Amino acid sequence: MRTQKNFQRLARLGALTCIAALASLPSGSAMAGSGGVGDGGDGGHRTTSGANARLSHGKAIPPRSAPQRVKQVIYAANEIAKGKDYCYGGGHSSFKDNCYDCSGSVSYALHGGDLLHHPMDSSGLANWASKGKGKWISVYGNSGHAFMMVAGLRFDTSDTRGAGPGWARSMGAENPGSFRVRHKGSL
Repeated sequence: MRTQKNFQRLARLGALTCIAALASLPSGSAMAGSGGVGDGGDGGHRTTSGANARLSHGKAIPPRSAPQRVKQVIYAANEIAKGKDYCYGGGHSSFKDNCYDCSGSVSYALHGGDLLHHPMDSSGLANWASKGKGKWISVYGNSGHAFMMVAGLRFDTSDTRGAGPGWARSMGAENPGSFRVRHKGSL
């Protein structure tokens, strides 16, 4: 009889422990195998499975497997995506601005990942860091335009029909051969 009461007490304690553990999960967390997106341990920011970022309501959700700096670039880009207007020269005197052009928006996002310490124009971005495509981030620049590919998504101002910075699923209409491609370190 005493063994049965001990077993029941342990079962109740185990159930309470499970409930407490579930209650401590951040809201928006995805359970393993659920196919959803969770916060991925990134301070409340959502992440997704797979190797590429995903678009949701105009914002990019980084892959869980991306390095933290890549996630920070995506989170910074999301701050101005679909929320700031386009203006020529916007984001050049300061990272914080009311509106952004192509290179100002790319500069803002790179700064969010601590990859750039002052805004650059498109010519500057064409000479930034190292030559070639990066594993996670590739910056395309020439004398007239700049954009970047981050975890499989494009970020700049050209696919938003004049509405400022934004994300796109495709590379875009530009000829990549007319741009210098740059990356930083192992990113």
